[in-house]
Amino acid sequence: MDTAFSPASFDHKGRRIAFFPLAPLAAVRGAPLEELPFVVRILLESVLRNQSHPAFSPDHVAALARWQPQGNPAEEFPYLPARVLLQDLTGVACVVDLASLRSACVRRGADPALIEPSVPVDLVIDHSVQLDCAGSPDALARNVEKEFARNAERYRFLRWGRNTFSSLRIVPPAVGICHQVNLEFLASAVRTVDRPDGSLLAFPDTLVGTDSHTTQINSLGVLGWGVGGIEAEAAMLGQPISLLPPVVTGVELTGELPPGTTATDLALALTKLLRGADVVGQFVEYFGPGVATLSLSDRAVVSNMAPEYGATTGFFPLDRASIDFLRLTGRGERADLVEAYARKQGLFREDGAPVPRYTRVIPFDLASVVPAIAGPRRPHEFIALGDAAASFRGLLGKPAKEGGFGVAAEARDRTARTADGEEMGHGAVAIASITSCTNTANPSLLLAAGLVARKAAARGMKPPKYVKTSLAPGSRVVARYLEKTGLLRDLEAVGFAVAGYGCATCIGNSGPLAPAAEEAVKEKNLVACAVLSGNRNFEGRIHALSRANYLASPPLVVAYALAGTMQKDLAREPVGQDRDGKDVFLRDLWPTKGEIASLLPAANDPEDYEAAYAALDSYTPEWRDIPAAESPTFPWEAASTYIREAPFLDVPPPEDALRGARVLLSLGDFITTDHISPAGSIALDSPAAAYLRAHGVGEAAFNSYGSRRGNHEVMVRGTFANIRLKNRMASREGGWTRVWPGGAETTVFDAAEAYRADRIPLVVLAGKMYGAGSSRDWAAKGPMLLGVKAVIAESFERIHRSNLVQMGILPLTFREGENAQALGLDGSEVFDIAPEGGETAVRGGHLVTARKADGSEVSFRVANRIDTPVELAYWREGGILPYTLRRLLAARGAEGTAK
Repeated sequence: MDTAFSPASFDHKGRRIAFFPLAPLAAVRGAPLEELPFVVRILLESVLRNQSHPAFSPDHVAALARWQPQGNPAEEFPYLPARVLLQDLTGVACVVDLASLRSACVRRGADPALIEPSVPVDLVIDHSVQLDCAGSPDALARNVEKEFARNAERYRFLRWGRNTFSSLRIVPPAVGICHQVNLEFLASAVRTVDRPDGSLLAFPDTLVGTDSHTTQINSLGVLGWGVGGIEAEAAMLGQPISLLPPVVTGVELTGELPPGTTATDLALALTKLLRGADVVGQFVEYFGPGVATLSLSDRAVVSNMAPEYGATTGFFPLDRASIDFLRLTGRGERADLVEAYARKQGLFREDGAPVPRYTRVIPFDLASVVPAIAGPRRPHEFIALGDAAASFRGLLGKPAKEGGFGVAAEARDRTARTADGEEMGHGAVAIASITSCTNTANPSLLLAAGLVARKAAARGMKPPKYVKTSLAPGSRVVARYLEKTGLLRDLEAVGFAVAGYGCATCIGNSGPLAPAAEEAVKEKNLVACAVLSGNRNFEGRIHALSRANYLASPPLVVAYALAGTMQKDLAREPVGQDRDGKDVFLRDLWPTKGEIASLLPAANDPEDYEAAYAALDSYTPEWRDIPAAESPTFPWEAASTYIREAPFLDVPPPEDALRGARVLLSLGDFITTDHISPAGSIALDSPAAAYLRAHGVGEAAFNSYGSRRGNHEVMVRGTFANIRLKNRMASREGGWTRVWPGGAETTVFDAAEAYRADRIPLVVLAGKMYGAGSSRDWAAKGPMLLGVKAVIAESFERIHRSNLVQMGILPLTFREGENAQALGLDGSEVFDIAPEGGETAVRGGHLVTARKADGSEVSFRVANRIDTPVELAYWREGGILPYTLRRLLAARGAEGTAK
């Protein structure tokens, strides 16, 4: 097997290119490598190339080379990504942890420079802009001004990080969204590093990102997925990610998208299909003749939604579309090397080539796609456009416990007249936003939205004044081609002026509603709606007053803004009337494929991409002018309400047996990380608000939970504080629970503090898909700081399960058919949890005994979801951060000695 571990080389444009070839591993496999899915080939290359790392061994190479669609061995293998991608809400927390690790090194007499990322790290500031201003040409400038005023302390800290960590690059505010910037600029498809002999070592561009939609880069043939911030930090510091041989589901695409449908419609249809097929935690790879009919930008929409169908990836292998995309985005020089390397390595998808063997194959006919939206609460709630109005009306009177809005029959026609004299009723579209990396990276979708706006503006149509309209593109390139085609002016004419370059509405940074709309919604308790071109529409995420949130393509966002209500059937009824009072239907506004195609050349100009990313600091002089400390360790400020040294490094290790625990919350199905750790506004009556007031922060300066993730004191008080959280132990929605014995109702934070005072450990009970949604590590950090030692759920989403283990929290699953309700648990019990055999083991069993107040007991068995030996090691040391610090110090012989 020595040849399998030796690099080979080829000449490319006068340069010697070295690489670790996969071809010799066919002998190890005993079968053609073409049988392996492309994602497995990329993982195999990483394991092969990193043999000099102490965590890797030849056995890992051989085991992964023998990957089989069925019956893979359960042994884990280490994986090192080539780089790490951060966004600012998770990224600030990551840099805080790195800074805390440096401070911990100093306290232990070690050189703080031990803490330095060993792989390139990019942090894109995209989550902080809030749409305070929208609908006017000066909205962008006003929002940027407010952003820097709110976030000055955070941005000073990030400037310190950029100055201190040589491997950290920061993309400033107002440039774009991390996943779109990654797709258009940061990604190289194939990375190269200089070798001592003068050659270049080439290898696949791979990454992990602290945002679940990192999967968007899968559209370019780049393997990447979302992880929690703590896992990303370990990867930065050279600690491999532990993986099991992947289950790879192949989705066979056939046919072609019908006229009038969009990539958004396709992504929503696949999200429904694959969520129903239960691909949670699996690697999804697309193949089949339909792949070639999709542009790379179309694929990007599908790949972006992978977390919404629960998969680790939504992968499209490198092919001709990938190479063409590199060229049109200004990376032509790189494109030639990418193609040469990918062909040499067997990583280039060719039409007519043998199809890899997959764990299972799910067929999908592109011709079956219809125009659609998704909502009102989950991305996989697919609704054909023709059924949308009826679906909303059906939910109005449906009880809330059955997923409806619980509006009484006599109130379903209730309306309110706004101060502008307009009438609002249930289903009024209060927010219409073209936003998010999901769709704004696709020129066809943005041009289609502009053409709808152009035709509407030509007929004198405008949205009602109660609709807050906004355009928040994922990159500066979008504004360039919209300006070149004249479509930006048309979008502005119907209210869609550029309000920011960031995630905005998609992550709940929607800003205030139009004042008239807010008053009307509150006065009549209307079920107001948001329509956005995003990827998430969870409860309480978009806006506190928007109870129904729908995902739609950018052109449909414009159409719904014009209609002003979800109760209008846009497939059959007029969108509205023109200046002459004539009915205007969606078919009158919808662009043809030819109209979009005629404008695409203007959107595919490599010079625009090169110019947009040539001088990243030029867009915001405010960023250039921020003063930053110059020191190897960060000068922590005790009075800071944004940046505090992290408390995660000196935690006691968990005990195998948990005795006398109480239930902090008892939750149902599909509890998202937004429910656990909200990113949006801080309620004025919340424990977090009380903390900020006590530290001299006025209500106008509260900012958001997301912006304060560098301060654990705020974040622990915001844990389980989502306004739509439904805790079965509380009488009302939101961050409330009961303290036992006695059952007094109080906030979750105050309950946890009461239990902490009595040294009582805590557990959380939950249903299916606990921890769905964003990859935010605070959804694990916050519960840990509250004193939660275990979560017992019917099932966990992939990233959150990993995050819990990495914060020292034990994830446990009920047996099939059992849950808290079936076992008669109401949350008032006292819990003992003990591992079978006396010691916690990988995927081990545990016995739970719940004692009720009357002395009766309920006993049941659960299984832990510590999936690998290295995860068990993390858990035993109280989390991945103390584990990593101890090993770094030990490896350098630095514990207790100054360097």
